[in-house]
Amino acid sequence: MATTYEEVLNLFKAVAEAQRETERLLREQTQETDRKFQDTDRKIKAVTTAIGDLGNRLGEFVEGLVRPAVVRLFRERGIAVHEVYPDVEVDRAGEELEIDLLVVNDAEAVLVEVKSKLTQADVDDHLERLGKFKRLMPRYANVRAFGAVAAMVVPHEVGRYAYRKGLYVLAQAGDSVVILNDARFQPKAW
Repeated sequence: MATTYEEVLNLFKAVAEAQRETERLLREQTQETDRKFQDTDRKIKAVTTAIGDLGNRLGEFVEGLVRPAVVRLFRERGIAVHEVYPDVEVDRAGEELEIDLLVVNDAEAVLVEVKSKLTQADVDDHLERLGKFKRLMPRYANVRAFGAVAAMVVPHEVGRYAYRKGLYVLAQAGDSVVILNDARFQPKAW
């Protein structure tokens, strides 16, 4: 069967039209997929923000539980502290230091790191913080500084690690906060 020039031309036109329609459909699908990805990204960001806010609120709750107890707890351990400074921030010569609770008297200071769940990394970070304390806050250069970590959840091995590093370990016990360190504990002084 012989094909005429006109039939071949019509066939090419039909193929070209089909190709344009396919490209149009692909563009629409790509745009719809992009919209869905952007919507998903927005939702993920909103959930991430909400979780971060919840974590911050939980941290504020734990700090609110620990703050009223620290003076009593350290006095019971022979450290006659009488001042509590929450959320201490220092920026000296470009080096920063953040202390959740600074509990002091004229001769001693206790730097308390507060977490909802304590990890070994939290303990290590606090030890580093203690090492910078007197240098970045020279008004406390002549006090004996001690470290403490406090949390709602203190895994046993992390509590033991902090104890061996010379830190007081505070934890929630019912509706109160207690120091987990036994009577034999000797805190490290910085």
